[in-house]
Amino acid sequence: MQSPKDVQVADLRSALELLRNNPGQYIETNELVDPQAELSGVYRYVGAGGTVQRPTQIGPAMMFNRVKGHPDAKVVIGVLASRERVALMLGTQPKRLGFLLQEAVAKAIPPVVIPQQEAVCQEIKRFATDADFDLRKLVPAPTNTPEDAGPYITFGLCYASDPETHESDVTIHRLCVQGKDTLSMWITPGARHIGAFFDKAEKKGQPLPISISIGVDPAIAVGAGFEAPTTPQGFNELSIAGAIRSKPVELVSCLTIDEKAIANAEYIIEGELLPNTRMREDENTNSGKAMPEFPGYTGPAAPAIHVIKVKAVTHRRNPILQTCIGPSEEHVSMAGIPTEASILGMVERAMPGRLLNVYAHAAGGGKYMAVLQFKKSVPSDEGRQRQAALLAFSAFSELKHVILVDEDVDPFDSNDVLWALNTRYQGDIDTVFIPGIRCHPLDPSQTPEYNPALRDRGLSCKVIFDCTVPYHLKEKFQRAKFMEVDPARFAPTLFPKVVE
Repeated sequence: MQSPKDVQVADLRSALELLRNNPGQYIETNELVDPQAELSGVYRYVGAGGTVQRPTQIGPAMMFNRVKGHPDAKVVIGVLASRERVALMLGTQPKRLGFLLQEAVAKAIPPVVIPQQEAVCQEIKRFATDADFDLRKLVPAPTNTPEDAGPYITFGLCYASDPETHESDVTIHRLCVQGKDTLSMWITPGARHIGAFFDKAEKKGQPLPISISIGVDPAIAVGAGFEAPTTPQGFNELSIAGAIRSKPVELVSCLTIDEKAIANAEYIIEGELLPNTRMREDENTNSGKAMPEFPGYTGPAAPAIHVIKVKAVTHRRNPILQTCIGPSEEHVSMAGIPTEASILGMVERAMPGRLLNVYAHAAGGGKYMAVLQFKKSVPSDEGRQRQAALLAFSAFSELKHVILVDEDVDPFDSNDVLWALNTRYQGDIDTVFIPGIRCHPLDPSQTPEYNPALRDRGLSCKVIFDCTVPYHLKEKFQRAKFMEVDPARFAPTLFPKVVE
């Protein structure tokens, strides 16, 4: 297989070139596809995975070369919808991704600004003042299902700065195309730095300049998934991608607003978050629904959502719009791998050498559930596994369930985890309930209607499932031991080299 060293990944196009050269990682079609529900409907079968309605699967990234209504653009989906594929593009092994990002946070390299004439994202320029300007015709944003509030930009890297300190942040938000120069933007209350920036601007009655970069280096997309406390306000997540690539991310000044954007992105949308302005998310459809979100359900349309007034769109020649399906494995990669890194970092600082690995499970969309592989080496380690779980909740506030397993259980193998649940867990003594804790409002079970004990939507009972063997009983829970052999002698096509 070709390695990342053979193709130097620096943007979306070089990442796709790498995938083309690795069998099973990329396909494309010349069949005309409608971005309104059909495109996502196709990829649901091809490779969505995650919490998407079954049947689905983990499959290749897919390029749609002919998109109805957009003759000069292509749409790619599923670039990050496989842990193996993400590892390939970031130059590591799938089970090492959390460690890679943890190390990148510690070795962050700040972004740099390059001259506008060197920025490929501004090869083509369109301004809202142009008579024929229409965001709906310029950007082939898909509608994920027939029920959606409208076309959504699901893979837009939103970049904005604190109006007082000028510290910058990049995050991914739910963006709905509402009109020829209007986007709506969902900001989870109290959970995103850009929300804090906007609150400051709005109190002054000022708009907040914001750029939206679409189609970027996968290292940028994954690095943007970090949240506090790992990356507190003032920490620019683009510096994480810089560390992964050992080279700073290049930014460029926007044309119509006082803000920066990612210089080699496929598309840039420039605009302003308007103060004291809100709109219904489903204003054009009255569907009552937004779009499919990571828990696997279509979220309700927000009755009053933030508004971006678009001032310009720039893009590369023959641009590629990158999109994803909200509940897909792609969300697991973007949200889950930074979650793993955050937990690994916090627990390692508190109790070095005991937490061996973490998997932010696909069943929780990379946010709700984490499996922690913990090693007890001495009698006094008993109980520390539960302390590690508490630290995990602190490292990522939207985490709902933690499953603790021993060092002989593979946290990435759900069958192995469920085996531990069935043979090393007793519900009455190995379950820890932590009620009334803030989690994430998109979980439909986290409502007073579902549980009258909850005082507000978004509160939850967080749970620890301790599936580790008590230290004094470890010798009685030894798995059946098999002879160590070199399987390559007998099945060389399946095992091209000796199992390590």
